[in-house]
Amino acid sequence: QVQLVESGGGLVQAGGSLRLSCAASGRTFSRYVMAWFRQAPGKERERVSCTSASDGVTYSENSVQGRVTISNDRAKNTVYLQMSTLLPDDTAVYYCAATIWCGLGAAGYDYWGRGTPVTVSS
Repeated sequence: QVQLVESGGGLVQAGGSLRLSCAASGRTFSRYVMAWFRQAPGKERERVSCTSASDGVTYSENSVQGRVTISNDRAKNTVYLQMSTLLPDDTAVYYCAATIWCGLGAAGYDYWGRGTPVTVSS
């Protein structure tokens, strides 16, 4: 019912910045929260940040605090992940996901995009 399409990934040098976008469509988007996850090869998928589509409240994981900003353009049904001071450990496929509550883990998210890869070189 909800379709998510990520974009903006690519190759960036350590210390650089990148902005990812997630375009959402579907009738239930307005009542969902949107989150960014990432998964490196051979590792578990981890949540990066989450934002409420309705009120704009945001949350970011401790591992990216101070380096990541999530924002929600409700008019465009688009969520952004602005990443700064990137580290090689940030290399992963980044996924956009939607659910009803930011507190849920990956298993609780109902909709996922296909992901956009981010590679941070050292």
